[in-house]
Amino acid sequence: MANFVYLTSERLREIEIEIKELKTTGRKEMANTIAEARSFGDLSENAEYDAAKDAQGLLELKISKMEDLLSRAQIIDASDLPNDEVHILSNVKVKNLNNSKIFDYLLVSPEEADFQQGKIALTSPVGKSLMGAKLGETVEAHVPAGIIKFEILSLN
Repeated sequence: MANFVYLTSERLREIEIEIKELKTTGRKEMANTIAEARSFGDLSENAEYDAAKDAQGLLELKISKMEDLLSRAQIIDASDLPNDEVHILSNVKVKNLNNSKIFDYLLVSPEEADFQQGKIALTSPVGKSLMGAKLGETVEAHVPAGIIKFEILSLN
């Protein structure tokens, strides 16, 4: 049996909308691209047609992967989780004790991670080190560049 994927209800809706868009507009545009490429003549030597068919395969693969993700999705709600330790959907303010910089992270599933938005995967080295930690604790993250020590400053 496939592993569960934990998603927020907002992210679930985003994925559903994207799948619908890919299945309707994406497939229609792909069919038009293939039809146009087919009009260029002999399919055995038609690079445009080959490229369009490859792109169609990638589109269908993306749709399939997203549908698989939805089939394994479990909705999580932060209000159902304890607020005295770090867990998925925790907003954590940490101080990097190596360089004294302060970071705000939201721990999310790997499928929702976006470092630019401060969303880190709970399966990442930093995410793993923070999981289960309590306010005021110091944790060590084993990252490719070495070991980073973090102090938990706040937790919501």
